[in-house]
Amino acid sequence: MEKVKRYAFSTVLNTIYEDAISRVTDALKEEGFGVLTEIDVKETLKKKLDREFRKYVILGACNPPFAYRSLNADLDVGLLLPCNVIVYETDDGKAYVAAINPISALEVIQSQELRSIAEEVSEKLKRAIERLSR
Repeated sequence: MEKVKRYAFSTVLNTIYEDAISRVTDALKEEGFGVLTEIDVKETLKKKLDREFRKYVILGACNPPFAYRSLNADLDVGLLLPCNVIVYETDDGKAYVAAINPISALEVIQSQELRSIAEEVSEKLKRAIERLSR
C-alpha cells in the first residue's frame, strides 16, 4: 500500500486500468460494499468539454448496514455518502487506486456516534485497498 494520506488509502497496482476496476470491485465486495455509481471522468470530460483526459473512474461504494446506521445517527450525513473510490491510469500504464478515509470525511460533523461508525468503515476500506496490494 502507498503511504496513507490523512484523507485516503491508496496503492498502485502493476496491472492495467480495466483489470484494476474489476479487482477493486471484488475487494470492496469482500468487505460488504457494493458499487452504486460509476463516473467515467474521461468520457464525461470528452462529452461535456471536448477535452482529453486519462482513464479515470470514480466509484461510489456503499455498505448498506453502515449507511443505515449513519443515516439514523444524522440524516444530513447523506451529503457525504457514498464512499468514493478512484481508479486511474498512471503515466506508466499502471493503475492507481485510492479510497476516501471516512474518518476524515466525517470530521465536519461533530458526532461521536458517526466517528465510531467512520472508524469501522475506515478499517474495511483500508483492508480492501491492502488486499489489492497482495
